[in-house]
Amino acid sequence: MPSFKGSLRFIFKFLLWTAGILIILFLLFLWRIQIPDPSISSKLKPDDLHRIQIGVDSYRVGNNWLRKNQQGIWEMYIEGNDYERGVVYGVLAKELIEKQEEYFVDQINEIIPRKIYLQFIKMFVAWFNRDIYKYIPAENLREIYGISLSFSDKYDYIGPKYYRILNYHAAHDIGHALTDFQLVGCTSFAANDSLTDDHKLLIGRNFDFYMGDDFARNKLLLFVKPDSGFSFVSYSWAGLTGVVSGMNEKGLTVTINAAKSDIPTTAKDPISLLAREILQHASNIKQAIAIAEKRETFVSESLLIGSAQDSTAALIEKTPTRMDVYHSPGELLVCSNHYQGAELKNDPHNISNIELSDSKFRFDRITELLKENYPLSITSAVSVLRNKFGMHNENIGYGNPKAINQLIAHHSILFKPQSSDFWVSTMPYQEGVYVHYNLTDVLQGKIPDSDSLNIPESDFVKSNDLKKFEAFKIIKQRIYKHNTFGVNLHLTEAEIKQYIDNNPMSYVTFMSLGDYFYHEKNYAIVHFITMKH
Repeated sequence: MPSFKGSLRFIFKFLLWTAGILIILFLLFLWRIQIPDPSISSKLKPDDLHRIQIGVDSYRVGNNWLRKNQQGIWEMYIEGNDYERGVVYGVLAKELIEKQEEYFVDQINEIIPRKIYLQFIKMFVAWFNRDIYKYIPAENLREIYGISLSFSDKYDYIGPKYYRILNYHAAHDIGHALTDFQLVGCTSFAANDSLTDDHKLLIGRNFDFYMGDDFARNKLLLFVKPDSGFSFVSYSWAGLTGVVSGMNEKGLTVTINAAKSDIPTTAKDPISLLAREILQHASNIKQAIAIAEKRETFVSESLLIGSAQDSTAALIEKTPTRMDVYHSPGELLVCSNHYQGAELKNDPHNISNIELSDSKFRFDRITELLKENYPLSITSAVSVLRNKFGMHNENIGYGNPKAINQLIAHHSILFKPQSSDFWVSTMPYQEGVYVHYNLTDVLQGKIPDSDSLNIPESDFVKSNDLKKFEAFKIIKQRIYKHNTFGVNLHLTEAEIKQYIDNNPMSYVTFMSLGDYFYHEKNYAIVHFITMKH
């Protein structure tokens, strides 16, 4: 009996010590992931500002304004120093920011429906990004902090407001590290001289960052006139101060394309904030390169830089440890998701990426399409960015990652740097109206309510094919959750037939069904595949 009691005491002490150690480790974890607030000299707070509504979906705070245009794009203009500019941003766009965070969190829950996985990812991201603030310029930190003061209390369970927005700025980087989710797969080009109808530089891109249709709905076109550097425009979403597609007053453009690298071990400067720094502080390609050289990033990326001063474009190809600059030998520069410069093109990761991903397919396809449309006009460039077919115009189904238009784009954009003109797409994907703006005019207070240079929506917008594809996406997501996380799903023969009929030419249709049957241990799938006809 004494030995039994002694064993119980030993087990109790062991459990007590184990619990104590775990508590200490957890407290150390919480302490280590704390992100300090930036040093702020201004005492301005959101409550000090008065937002005036001057019309339907139209607001003003001093010289700063926010409005929704006829095509559904939110346009915002802000000016001043970093922190106070951020506070104004938050006050003007408070509801948009709250909605965007709601959509973002909802989409994460949609992609990863199991709470245990979400909790693990939350802790992983917290640890991964624990030092992110050390790599971000102080100017950006102060602006971000100013915006965070208007964030919602609803998601404080995820983390403090400033902590959350810093992590959201790394969403693109984390998304492209999670290649299995295919969150990013952008395609871009720059054509010049004899390849364009006016012999001027023309840059186009699809930003294929997909976080759900709701997330892409409220696009924000942000015009910024900072107290240091150059004024610029950026097209993305509310709450993001980084740049994924933008142009400054000097005619310098920046667009970003994900590339392949090792799995990162810790966060550094988010690529969108590097692009923002280039846009705000560079007037030509040489200056853009100098900024990129001094910043450490934690994922690999290609930044396509267009320059009115240089009358050309170049690719800054960057990894966490190396960097190269690629200049096309001709009048066309194409970028998908692999490197082309001498420094990185033979890297094993890059070679593997070319062999195993869809990057080379899209590179070849857009090159083929562009050649068919020389000399390029804005209208023909839009048709290239909207193209949903494979090489030699083969029907490869909708949503195929080998297509230029994968029907996942957050936005598409075209730049004419030498005249400060640009066109931005509207929903759905890049099929809606491309709205024209002139950056110089907007910075001078001239914003037309309608523009004869707008490119009309495509016929696909009102087609039955789009309706069928949207229905296809719903079932595809249900199959994904079933196959990945074990979420219960039973598809009837009628549902399977409808799923195939909605997108019969896509390999994704049959691959996803194959995975579904495999997880169901139903290996007799030939019957269902023949239902295609």
